[in-house]
Amino acid sequence: MRLSRSLAPVTVALVLVLSLPYDALPHARVSDAKPPAPGRFGASCRTAVRGSQVEAYCHNPYVDTDRVRLHIECARWWDIDTDSAPVDAWPAMTVRLTGRCWKEVRSVWISHQKAR
Repeated sequence: MRLSRSLAPVTVALVLVLSLPYDALPHARVSDAKPPAPGRFGASCRTAVRGSQVEAYCHNPYVDTDRVRLHIECARWWDIDTDSAPVDAWPAMTVRLTGRCWKEVRSVWISHQKAR
């Protein structure tokens, strides 16, 4: 008789645990296997070509500093293509980049690099 009295609390506890809904039981934390979202980066730039002159304005709305460079490819084979010196566009800052060819401009683009 003594044995059944000592098993009564254990039996009641086991019945209560087994009667809990599945959602109430603790679960191990498992990641959803998604990579973390990348931080926003990169100044927005607009370029203008007037004859052989190139002008670009880059505005950085983000927290990280963006190091921008202007690249100009000239149309004539003998005309020298140019790359500007890198310019740091700090947060909430607009920078101006300029360059030129001797004759016509074939293409213009801006490169971005995260400044450390």
